[in-house]
Amino acid sequence: MEPKRRGLLYWIVATLLLLLWISPILASLLTSVKTLEELNEGYYWTLPRTFSLQNYVEAFTVGKFSTYFLNSLIITAPTVVAVLFFSSLNGYVLAKLRFKWNNKLLLVFLGGMLLPFQILLIPVFYLSNQFLHTYDTRFGVILFHIAFQLGFASFFMRNFIKTIPDGIIEAARIDGCSEWRIYSTMVIPLMRPALAALATLLFTWIWNDYLWSLILIQTDQIKPITAGLQNLKGQWIASYHLQSAGAVIAAIPPVLIFALLQKHFIRGLTMGAGK
Repeated sequence: MEPKRRGLLYWIVATLLLLLWISPILASLLTSVKTLEELNEGYYWTLPRTFSLQNYVEAFTVGKFSTYFLNSLIITAPTVVAVLFFSSLNGYVLAKLRFKWNNKLLLVFLGGMLLPFQILLIPVFYLSNQFLHTYDTRFGVILFHIAFQLGFASFFMRNFIKTIPDGIIEAARIDGCSEWRIYSTMVIPLMRPALAALATLLFTWIWNDYLWSLILIQTDQIKPITAGLQNLKGQWIASYHLQSAGAVIAAIPPVLIFALLQKHFIRGLTMGAGK
């Protein structure tokens, strides 16, 4: 096949796949600005007769999305900061400090990352309810998000810090710098692309989490936005217009985070790939 025809075929297939992938998103956007009567008539893929943001207003007022949105921020923001801090410390220790149990400790983090979290639902519930007494609190969700994200984050940071030349660290030690000063003043500035990439991933995962909030939170007032979406489903009829509006609202923060950190995100994921 000629290169021109091959390129044309590639773009046709890529465009079709893109349209197939983005079709649910377009459907949600269209549904979120339509009335329930229009949806009941079967107009799912058509443009709305009258464009209105009333569904978004009802989602914030009737659906209490302002409370759920704030709860998600309260849960996600400190969790991301805590995981970044502890994983960067773990990554520095595993990558640049030599001690007897280095490799075994790395295997512990890898084992925790590979363990299916579904088998931990009941143990985590009893641990939160009976022993830690953090059930039905935001702190309990934050605590377990930190615990479950720390394995992957530490492995990610360790691999990135490995790319930092050892000569820089050794020169600082010869000059009398403590390990904490080396970490805080030399390693952290070099880790900014990796921190941005990891922060983007963590924010998306934690913000979009539904399972742990369902298991660990019962009170409606402290539920995150993903758990609050079910309150928009309606009692007797399916309120697809409100659910679509709520889903769009819930998707905005991760999209904004990725848009703001996109440059650092790509750089953090690809830096050191050639090595």
